[in-house]
Amino acid sequence: MKGLKDMSDNAVTRQKPSGERAARKRVAIIEAARAQFLQHGFGVGVDQIATAAGVSKVTIYNHFGSKEDLFTEVVGDALEQALGESARAMSRRLTADDDIRDVLTGAARGWVEGIAQDEVLALRALIAAESHRFSQLGRAWRAQGPDRFAKPLAAALESCADLRIDDMEVAILQFYALVLYPHIVHSAYGERLAPDLAERLVERGVDMFLAYYG
Repeated sequence: MKGLKDMSDNAVTRQKPSGERAARKRVAIIEAARAQFLQHGFGVGVDQIATAAGVSKVTIYNHFGSKEDLFTEVVGDALEQALGESARAMSRRLTADDDIRDVLTGAARGWVEGIAQDEVLALRALIAAESHRFSQLGRAWRAQGPDRFAKPLAAALESCADLRIDDMEVAILQFYALVLYPHIVHSAYGERLAPDLAERLVERGVDMFLAYYG
């Protein structure tokens, strides 16, 4: 174990590999790690991840420094795939000065489509199970998930003259609670909300939010 720690510590101080070949290896490691984490949990060995990625264990440490950092990258990559386009679409709608209801409805649908994916929910469950040992995993989830929408969402709400919001932090959490959090709660019990119910939650959640703050 001491050898692995020394290897990890030394890898952090070295410059990460760069170039096209290194980028391909990095992608392969992240994809393999995601599959291994989801199948075996955070306790899976770096050796096993390396074998699945077709690289050496040293290569993984060179790229990521530690298993915790690798898992953080896996979370970030999964959430970028799930939510990245939704974040960019929200920014485009704001630039186009779309109706606030359309902005909120479109954003909520994108969040639900991304977050409600089986792999994303499974990663969140794994983060919850390990967060008592590795707090950075929870921070990675928030940074790449809910927090990345907080600023554009706040901008959308502040730009609407018909809304009166005196506590933006609370308002954003309330909006998440109306349209997104039911999926996360039900996933904890191994259940998924039906598509028609998810759509009703989005539409009526947006209406309730706008009615309250209007």
